[in-house]
Parts: sequence; structure tokens; C-alpha cells
Amino acid sequence: MALIDVRNVTVAYGTPPRPVLEGVGLVIEEGEFACVLGQTGCGKSTLLRLILGSEKPVRGEVLVDGRIHHQPDRTRGYVPQKYSLFPDKTVLDNITFGPEVLEFSLASRMTPRFYHRRREFRREAREYLRRLGLQESDGAKYPDELSGGMQQRVAIAQALITRPKILLMDEAFSALDPATRRGMQSLIRELWRATGATILFVTHNTQEALSLGTRVIVLAKESVDAPSRIALDMAVPEPCEEEEVPRLVRHLERAATASAPAAVLSERS
Repeated sequence: MALIDVRNVTVAYGTPPRPVLEGVGLVIEEGEFACVLGQTGCGKSTLLRLILGSEKPVRGEVLVDGRIHHQPDRTRGYVPQKYSLFPDKTVLDNITFGPEVLEFSLASRMTPRFYHRRREFRREAREYLRRLGLQESDGAKYPDELSGGMQQRVAIAQALITRPKILLMDEAFSALDPATRRGMQSLIRELWRATGATILFVTHNTQEALSLGTRVIVLAKESVDAPSRIALDMAVPEPCEEEEVPRLVRHLERAATASAPAAVLSERS
């Protein structure tokens, strides 16, 4: 059974409704690293929100682990483009906030069990800081004391501490400088190999999609006002030889800018 099964999904906004995605079908198996590529406004983030459970299609359905999820939960971690950190909480408190809210109500926070679990959450949070290349002393800092790259590492730790089966990353590195971005790309590949999580990574950067993903899914429109469909579904060669990269970049960019075909062009082995 597929981990993620997007079945003939259509999403529309506005009055009268204007389709943004139409007839989108997609299957993601457990352990894949799939990059979703396309121009600005083609519905990449919308597709991610459908899988997260924060948005509903007007037609079709999205199954995760064989069932429809009506809201986000701990099975799917989410890392947005803009850092999702609480400015009034320390790094450590930002990371542990999610599991504390998931496991304990306000009424149950004055019990010995809460304080015991809180110590465990904080030990886990320190371990994630270490794995993500931060110092234990960074845990006492506030977000405005961190660089952009450090804040994004904390946002990834926030998502990972709930041990999600699926990690959804929405343009997560686009605000970073080139050197920091390359470092974060290497880091997320290492984490993917170490954790076995299934990752969907939204980007409009073709080179980034090729360097990160085992698979690239391209969304495109037939015209400016038309809804987006999947124009290309391509497995990334492993290893991806350096001399092949320019040809693959041209191929993906043509798919992203040309009219989307009536049927998905699949190049998965």
C-alpha cells in the first residue's frame, strides 16, 4: 500500500471557484525523497497542504497510510519557508512545544508525569540540536539571537521531534544565502538516510530538486489562467553524474514552462 495516494484531486479558490490544481494523481511510496518543482503560483504549496491535512480538495481524495486525514497530526512534520519559531520561547522550548501540546492538556501539566516527560523531551531536543550541527548552549538562546540558517535548523528539529513518517518541506531553504543553503541540502539528505522518513520537498530551483530528490514531480499549466497538472514525473539517476546535470536541468525546466500534457509524462524506472 502506498504511503501517500493523491487520487484525481481538484482544488479551487474564490467566487466563482477557480481551479488551481485539477485532476492531480500521485503515489508516493514509503522512504522516497520526492521534490515538487514548478513555477511560482503553480500549486506546489497547495499540494503540500493537501497532504498535511490543512486543506481539502473540492474533488478527489488524499489518503495517507490508507486513510483520509481531516487535520494535521504527528504523522506529518511540516517545515515552512518562513521560520515557524515562537519569538518569546527559547530554542529548547520551541522544539519541545509540539510534543508537550500533543501529549498533555493544560489541566495535566501540574503532574509528576508531565515533568518527567518534559525532561525526556528536552533530552531529545538537545540530541536533535547536536545532530543538526548546533551547540547545546544554543538551546538557551531566543530566535532573534540566531542566524537564518540556525533558525531553519531549529524549525527542522521542531518537525522531527514528533518522529513523523512524512516530512513536508515548503521552499524551506529559499531564504538562505547560497553557502548556507548548500550546507542545509547536505544536512537534509543525511537526515533522510539516517531516519528513513519520506520527504516531499517543494522548490522552484531545478538544480536543488536534482541534488536532493530521488524523484522530481513537475507541476505546470496549459496557460496562465489554467489549473496546474503534473507535467512530468521523473526518477533522478543514482548516482546523478555531473555531466548529466545540465541536460536534466533543461529537460525539467522545459516541462515546468511548456504546456502541461493531457497525460502525465512518467520517466520513473
